Amino acid sequence: MRKIIAAALSVLVGVTGLTACENTAVPISTPTSTSTPPATIHTELPDREDSDHNTTVTQTQELDDLEQFITSKLTSEYGVYTNLLETDQSAEAASGHEVLSESASLSMLAAVRSGQQERFAEQWKLAKQTFDMNSGFSYRYSPKQQKLYPLNAAVDDLRMIRALYEAGDKFGDERYTAEADKYGERFYKYNVKSGNMYDFYDENYKITNSFVTLCYINLSTLRKLSISSQISINLSNHLKDILEDGYLSDEFPFYETRFNYETGNYSSENINTVESLLSILALAEVDQQKSTSIDFIKQQVEAGTLYGQYSREGKPLNDIRSTAIYAITAMIGAEIGDESLYHKSIERMNEFRVTDVGSPLYGGFGDVASGQAYSFDNLMALLAYVY
Repeated sequence: MRKIIAAALSVLVGVTGLTACENTAVPISTPTSTSTPPATIHTELPDREDSDHNTTVTQTQELDDLEQFITSKLTSEYGVYTNLLETDQSAEAASGHEVLSESASLSMLAAVRSGQQERFAEQWKLAKQTFDMNSGFSYRYSPKQQKLYPLNAAVDDLRMIRALYEAGDKFGDERYTAEADKYGERFYKYNVKSGNMYDFYDENYKITNSFVTLCYINLSTLRKLSISSQISINLSNHLKDILEDGYLSDEFPFYETRFNYETGNYSSENINTVESLLSILALAEVDQQKSTSIDFIKQQVEAGTLYGQYSREGKPLNDIRSTAIYAITAMIGAEIGDESLYHKSIERMNEFRVTDVGSPLYGGFGDVASGQAYSFDNLMALLAYVY
């Protein structure tokens, strides 16, 4: 059995880097003059209730340009490329024109949030065709290798389920709600054991891992699962406790990386900012965010010093910033109704926009010098615009 688990975990290396929580495969980069000429950076976005017509037009244009870039340059018949630059698609982590359920789930959520009913239907149809398995949605598909990986990622399955519930409400279509119920029941069957939620289920080996990554805990979606109310309450309360108890300190108000059910211990090699921000967003969605976390985020966003990785004590381990980081802080601002945090975050995020109309990356978020543009950065930015 240990050999089987080890084999499954070796495949999971690709999951933990590519499911919106680990920075190992999510690009983080500092804006450069080649990608964002200083004269084109929008530096003072007013509150959303402000009636400034020019600002509204500007942000709408940014959204349109980004959608055009994603659709025309970053999308294939299977979904959104992991990276614009192609590879042989044989690495442990997804790369090149491989596609991820992460990207599908973000695309679905962005479509429903922006009210694009037809686009949502297309994205959902494509997601099912590409990723659906008996036990969940495969986290990764390689067109070049013609390989569908037999593991799901709980964070992405839950995001798809959430998008379906939101689509049912937004578009008044009960079919989406029924599908959300169906896939929610499936998720509970395979990814929840003895009241614990696990990161993945391996369809080949019929096993889960032994821990939960804290940023996988999507409390608002877990509360919607089509299971008995008492089981739902017990599950969401249990996971909320795990998430809240992963809080590091008031001095550094971020969160641990994972919780091991077998040992009852938390562990984090270092603290990846994307992970902690997603944990804070999940808490904010159920009105359980800590004011210390919000204050820290606001200070760092204002100063432009929210970096990719920290020590457990809060010491920055690099000076690298990223599109996705500021996209998530924008979402947090929108969720808690903090207009200042939302717009300052969008301003920081836009520093990474490619504004050179002659560049193949125009309208998107990427590195002009290398030609790299990653799905996670671009889709998180798209979602932030419409959040």
